Amino acid sequence: MIIKQSVVDVLMFLFERYLDDEEQNNTGLAADRGHIQLRLEEMGFRNTEINQAFDWLEDLAEVHNYKQPITVKATSTRIYSEEEKKLISIESIGFLNFLEQATILTPITRELILDRVVALGHQLDAEQLKWIIMIVLHSRPGEENALALMEDFIFDESIDYIH
Repeated sequence: MIIKQSVVDVLMFLFERYLDDEEQNNTGLAADRGHIQLRLEEMGFRNTEINQAFDWLEDLAEVHNYKQPITVKATSTRIYSEEEKKLISIESIGFLNFLEQATILTPITRELILDRVVALGHQLDAEQLKWIIMIVLHSRPGEENALALMEDFIFDESIDYIH
């Protein structure tokens, strides 16, 4: 039986095994890419998805080099593009809004998340979006509290939120 794996599955695996480790960071991950890629292939992940996941992580790391400030007024409302709405559901948009209202996400982290969603280029379910949020928060210095709260959302299924 062949199980369809996606780039998000590879990213989830990398986050759980390598990125979430305090000792490991994106540069360490890049240095060990060959070894990690072989391990992923042995586990059944396809080479295409593995390469896309590594490229996605490298692009995320490069986004931090651009220091364009995002200015948002308290009365501003984020309007989602048609492309974004095709990639994430209305419920997921509601979840992003909830996280921003709860000050777990900032306008900057929200935009980084949406950038990474668009970069994946395929529709994400709510669970996959949560993992993308965690990976983006993990990559941002100073977002440790937000990351801890997101881990609670992913691993504590009793948490509910308002749409």
